[in-house]
Amino acid sequence: MPARRALVVVSALLAGLAVAVPAEAAQSWTVSGRHGLTATVSADGAEGRVSLAVNRAGRTVLAPSPVGITTEHVDLSKGLRLLRRSSGPVVEHYNTKAGKQLSRMSVMTESRFTFEGTGGARFDLVVRVSRDGVAYRYSLPRSYGAILGEASAFHVPAGSTAWLAKYRRDYENPFLKTTSDTAEPAEYMHPALFETGGTYLNITESDVDGRHSGARLVHEGGGVYRIKYWDEKVQAPGPVDTAWRTVIIGDLATVTSSTLVDDLATPSKVRDTSWIKPGKVFWSWLAGGREAGQSLAMQKTYVDYAAAHGWPYVLVDAGWYFDPNWDYDPTWETTSWIPQLVDYARARGVQVQTWVHYDELDTAEERATRLALFERWGVVGLKIDFMDSDGQDRYRWYDQILAETAKHHLMINFHGSTIPHGIQRTWPHVMTMEGVHGGEKSSGLTTSHLTALPFTRNVPGSMDYTPMAWHRPSRTTSDAHELALAVLFESGMQNFAGRVEDYQARPEAERFLDQVPAAWNETRLLAGRPGESAVLARRSGDRWFIGGGFSGEARTVDVPLGISQGRWLVDIVRDGLVRERRVLSSGEKLTLDVMKDGGFAAIACRWQPGVTTCDQPVSKVPSTTVTATPSVKTNPGKAFEIEGKFTVDSPVSKVTLLPRVPNGWTISGPAVTARELRPGQALTGKWTLTAPDTAGYFDIPVVATFREGEDEQVSRVHVWKPLPAGWSYLSDLPFTGQSGDGPIERDLANGGAAAGDGKPIAIRRTQHGKGLGTHANATIEFTLDARCTEFAATVGVDDEAGLDVARQRVGGTVTFGVSGDGRSLVDTEVLGVRTAPRNLAVDVSGVQKLTLRVNDGGDGTQNDHASWGDARVKCG
Repeated sequence: MPARRALVVVSALLAGLAVAVPAEAAQSWTVSGRHGLTATVSADGAEGRVSLAVNRAGRTVLAPSPVGITTEHVDLSKGLRLLRRSSGPVVEHYNTKAGKQLSRMSVMTESRFTFEGTGGARFDLVVRVSRDGVAYRYSLPRSYGAILGEASAFHVPAGSTAWLAKYRRDYENPFLKTTSDTAEPAEYMHPALFETGGTYLNITESDVDGRHSGARLVHEGGGVYRIKYWDEKVQAPGPVDTAWRTVIIGDLATVTSSTLVDDLATPSKVRDTSWIKPGKVFWSWLAGGREAGQSLAMQKTYVDYAAAHGWPYVLVDAGWYFDPNWDYDPTWETTSWIPQLVDYARARGVQVQTWVHYDELDTAEERATRLALFERWGVVGLKIDFMDSDGQDRYRWYDQILAETAKHHLMINFHGSTIPHGIQRTWPHVMTMEGVHGGEKSSGLTTSHLTALPFTRNVPGSMDYTPMAWHRPSRTTSDAHELALAVLFESGMQNFAGRVEDYQARPEAERFLDQVPAAWNETRLLAGRPGESAVLARRSGDRWFIGGGFSGEARTVDVPLGISQGRWLVDIVRDGLVRERRVLSSGEKLTLDVMKDGGFAAIACRWQPGVTTCDQPVSKVPSTTVTATPSVKTNPGKAFEIEGKFTVDSPVSKVTLLPRVPNGWTISGPAVTARELRPGQALTGKWTLTAPDTAGYFDIPVVATFREGEDEQVSRVHVWKPLPAGWSYLSDLPFTGQSGDGPIERDLANGGAAAGDGKPIAIRRTQHGKGLGTHANATIEFTLDARCTEFAATVGVDDEAGLDVARQRVGGTVTFGVSGDGRSLVDTEVLGVRTAPRNLAVDVSGVQKLTLRVNDGGDGTQNDHASWGDARVKCG
């Protein structure tokens, strides 16, 4: 509301200051802001063209650059004359939920120049100057047909150093160093960074939404970078304000900490923002790949880690609504395990976000159904992927999806998207956006690129780089430099990409990450230069978090401690992930040795005698242990027992211990309870369970619930159907043979080279409780001695192959054959991962030696996991 009141006052001031200006031969007008920034608008007398230049402290930092706009009906880039000018201040205070500074004050000088073109068509050139930049936009009072383009361009002084990234629709190209005039003629992304005489210019755009089209920069030579829309025609059926052409200007510290892009944007459209909460996320894609996206068990381990370390979120990435072949599962809305994971996570103080493809939400009907479904499930955030467009239609979709997700209290992370253009002010539940050549990439992640990002892509808004993928071979940073990215890269949802075991192998990094927040009260640049180094300090409450990253050879660095006045304990993790502590006063130098492409991370807290750490307590679930009967073998309808035990490392209260069985299973025996449980005490129970008419492997959790949280341990129950008299499962009989990759498995699929590394046998998502798991080329021989009459099995490529075939796009095709005494009894056609299983029934009367064969389907044996489900023989 304060922002709206300020705008009303400004409107009155502008009206009061309106002054008619007669046309003259050549004219210029200045708009001045604080800190020595001045924009000069000029009109030539000959052709009626208008330009804008920027001066900082008496030096030209942006040479006269054309402005103007063209529509289907009028060309407002020439033949212009000024009708009037009005000026006044624009002062706003607003708060954000994420970003480099949560509470913001914006003070700008605005001048509105009303120009008239040939035929009487008019538009306003609205220019704003602030302490940290200059911006302008066009305001059309009525429709002049579709907008075809702008004359807008930026003429950067020759020889200016430039850090540019080639344009691509998802903004995922690296930033490379060049110069303003020698840069290759090409299309470049926003933002583009230039340095001229010690002044930096970060060129981008703001307040882009469905009224308009996104744009990019085109360098055609000579250091002039013109604006090019995504769309050839931008629909403008009525009055319209275009996007702000925005240049953040100042020294590097000013550019880095600037909030100008948000300052220019439309104020928040979300009244109640209490549900919007930034935080750290255990992200599964790089930690577990495609398998993690399809595994409830793996996701539970990520929840457990987050709960143990006080991380508020997990993000389930792609795969959860695909089948084992990575094909779309049309039943996901009723069969997904996401609600189970939400319940599991909620009991541990963790909330769940999910990945979803743009095309699952690109119609009004899909959004109405699915956003409500996600809210009912208890999902708190969506990572929406693959928008891949800067077009007006896509921005209209952004307007729709953001209004609707706000209604359903779903926080948003956009991937495969544009970059922030003030969207986080207008829609504060946008926590972060990708739009970066980031941690998912397998190449190009040089430390020169990484040390450019705080000054380029991360300036306009949150950036989901996804750091901490310790295991990735594409990583070029030292461990300490990687750790520093948690501070260097601002993101309202900080999606950490590491595996559990890799965090645990780095206890000092683990400790630091448990402390670091994801939103900031203040941001300061301590030292750096794009592509060489970056050291940022970000304040959260009364602590400063410092991240330093360096590109190039090992060196000794001196970093001025430019934080709040006073004496500080600086708690450092330096290269080698070694922790050390120093007491320094603000302004003193922090001197450190850094290794090649090294860095450091630190926390600074107020020092006084006796203060030895900057760590604060982390809210997490109590440490507890559940043990359960490890495994059981049974048949449908046959009762079996499970035992469980619960112990604690710290007191808990209101405890209940009970197995949680799937629908259709029965359990007898009461829940075991305790009002309180203390270390050294144990709660134990025993229950009788019965499986329904089903087959396969089932993880039955023995669950301890208590006021402070929940814990569980699973008992794996192997269920198979008993056979009629005379029949035997081949997996229970002796055999000889060999498999193409790894051993022949009994009652499991062949997973790989190690024994027992396969999953339960499943063909087209149907589990089989018994069977043989193989890999082409394989032969299995059984001695029947003419005692048997029938062989039967359900055969096919096992679901074990699906993900690898989808990922590698090779293999997963086989043929099955059954021979008796060297004579073929049956052979199948080539079966693949999407082929329905084949039911074999073979007369084996008189056969002495039965041979089962699996052969490659003709495309090599890679990923040829083949299973003989419920393979059995009838013998007299």
